[in-house]
Amino acid sequence: MSYPDDWSRWRTEVDLDAYDERWRRMAAAGHNPHGEADLVMSFAPASVLDAGCGTGRVAVELAARGVAVLGVDADPDMVAAAAAKAPELRWVHADLAALDVPDRFDVVVLAGNVVPYVAPADRAAAVAACARHLVAGGVLVAGFTLQPGWPELADYDGWCDAAGLALEARFATWDREPYSGGPYAVSVHRGAR
Repeated sequence: MSYPDDWSRWRTEVDLDAYDERWRRMAAAGHNPHGEADLVMSFAPASVLDAGCGTGRVAVELAARGVAVLGVDADPDMVAAAAAKAPELRWVHADLAALDVPDRFDVVVLAGNVVPYVAPADRAAAVAACARHLVAGGVLVAGFTLQPGWPELADYDGWCDAAGLALEARFATWDREPYSGGPYAVSVHRGAR
């Protein structure tokens, strides 16, 4: 598995404990660190694939809300951190582009900058693999920063279209602020029913 330079640089600079502390500080200050889970829950899923789950923050929160969750990440240290946090949940170390589990999910969520951190040559395959793991009519939700050298929304929409998914909504934040351009987008694509 190859990682893009941006991911390799980020991963060598970030201490996973400090990364998780960011979310604890946010909650302690009275802010909601679970915007991703809130948006996912608006689709009333019984099951969710947290693709690129990192240290498990979103998956753990969804499980606490009664959702059956599978967390998948290509970084073994991230998967180990997630499993240490919630050993009762299912965690899989896998490359998203080659993901093949028997489960199908109501929602697949790509929170954070998962799409840009997939190697450029594997991005279309990763989106297609996520789409294959949806139930009929299931929803793929992805949020990522828009910056030079990273995927543009037209690229991402094209990969979704090729995977049989249609754009249903686009927001500027996980809190559903309308998207009208800007440095971050949360895209909701739905499969055929």
